[in-house]
Amino acid sequence: MIRLAFPLIALAAGACTYGERPQAEAPPALAGKCVADGLAGLNGKKQSEAVAKEALRLSGAKTIRWIAPGMAVTMDYREDRLNLNTDEQGKIIRAHCG
Repeated sequence: MIRLAFPLIALAAGACTYGERPQAEAPPALAGKCVADGLAGLNGKKQSEAVAKEALRLSGAKTIRWIAPGMAVTMDYREDRLNLNTDEQGKIIRAHCG
């Protein structure tokens, strides 16, 4: 009986001597997170490289997805992506993150 109790007591005593484990730090905020506030000024602009650069600068996003009418798109949400919906002429009608 003592042979069985001794290892259990030793394990319990050892667990107490280590104290609390350090908590893991929270991951740093994701750089490049898209913010759609203030993108209304893009509405009506035609799809171009210059507009894409301006949109990235204004939103803070890392990537842009141009969405044409009837285009199939995935429903996955990415907080670093700016979606720019365009009309048939390639003019922006909606800017949103995801």
